[in-house]
Amino acid sequence: MIPLSDTSKAVLVIICAVAALAMGDALIRQSSASISVWQMFALRSGLAIPVILAIMALFARGAFHRPRRPGWTILRSGLMVLMWVFYYAALPHVPLSVAAAGYYTSPLFITLLAALVTGMRITPMQWAAVGVGFVGVLLIIRPGSSDLSIYAVLPIASAILYALAMILTATRCRDEHPVMLALALNIAFVVAGAVAMLAAPAGAELAPNFAPGWIAMTPEIWRVMGILAVAILIGSLGAAYAYQKGPAAVVGTFDFAYVGFSALWGWLIFLERPDALSSAGIALIVLAGLMALRR
Repeated sequence: MIPLSDTSKAVLVIICAVAALAMGDALIRQSSASISVWQMFALRSGLAIPVILAIMALFARGAFHRPRRPGWTILRSGLMVLMWVFYYAALPHVPLSVAAAGYYTSPLFITLLAALVTGMRITPMQWAAVGVGFVGVLLIIRPGSSDLSIYAVLPIASAILYALAMILTATRCRDEHPVMLALALNIAFVVAGAVAMLAAPAGAELAPNFAPGWIAMTPEIWRVMGILAVAILIGSLGAAYAYQKGPAAVVGTFDFAYVGFSALWGWLIFLERPDALSSAGIALIVLAGLMALRR
């Protein structure tokens, strides 16, 4: 057997990671009428945290310390939680593939924010990517159309939040161990879910799947929570491993497989068929993201 290079391993891992994350998001959409997203945040990450601690104890002892920059780590985790709040608020209302495409405008925002924050020069190819991606977004959300919904815009807002979190990761949290960042993120999910369930007044939900309070658990919901915990572990740890082992541009290219897996799960589970304009917008956003990653 020919041994795999680090780049090949990274590509395989990132494909598995985004497949797991896309399946988890499909399950969240399917279960949105059965359990609150706040409750899901608390339970999913509550199941994941002991596994992360075990990984730290067995394989990543170097991560067993308080964050070097706790303020920036907390801010990064808060941005990531808010990102998923926006994304999950959109899922029950737009096709999974459309939501995924909106979220994967993040490379364009990372490019723009990196230029603004770090002074990185934007190449003509990357400016072209921003333009192509903007056209793709317009085809999906169709401003001025009677079909325009705030829910179609939320995945793009989540992409901006993700881009901000990644700029923080690269500039302020660069020296933090990735397992520590994963632990901090899941702690933030538990805290946000618990606070929202306990403190939010009745009727204060952002969307029907964000109702405050505790919803009675059934064996089926517990099974879904177990699958979601495994999915978030595979996704978060797999992405950290892949981006450490392989070139970011190569790994980022295969990261876009999430859009394809989302379309696949949406077709298999929800029988979703994006219309022609949305399909064209999805294709342009994927193309723009790949162009932006060329640097």
